[in-house]
Amino acid sequence: MQVREGGLDEPQVIGLLEIHAGGMLANSPQGACHFLDLSGLKNPDITFLSAWEGETLLGIGAVKALDAETGEIKSMRTAQAALGQGVGTAILRHIIALAKQRGYTALKLETGTGAAFDAAHALYARHGFTPCPAFADYETTEFNRFFALPLN
Repeated sequence: MQVREGGLDEPQVIGLLEIHAGGMLANSPQGACHFLDLSGLKNPDITFLSAWEGETLLGIGAVKALDAETGEIKSMRTAQAALGQGVGTAILRHIIALAKQRGYTALKLETGTGAAFDAAHALYARHGFTPCPAFADYETTEFNRFFALPLN
């Protein structure tokens, strides 16, 4: 598996982003989704990552610079055929390493609740993320959950 920066123009990436958006909308109350679409990911403050096995896309993820010391994880998604193969772990480790290289002191993320988000919660907990208050422009709701990982 190779994790590399970029890939937003790849048809497989665009397709997985569409699946990601559909899954978020189907499993979240109206107004509670904060995923980024293709145009949102093309922001200079965002580094987009894609994981590949040869010509096959395995998963995606991104990190957004919130400020000089904090990054936010965005758009983590594993392709259905690659579930359970460590793709999320590989992308998350890449994001953590990138954040440390940039001198960030913390990584944060927002996600949802319910069965559709259980695997994400477990992944982040395995890597040391713990619950935190809402950050940036997010508001606390019964659905949304916030996590942080100190990088000291």
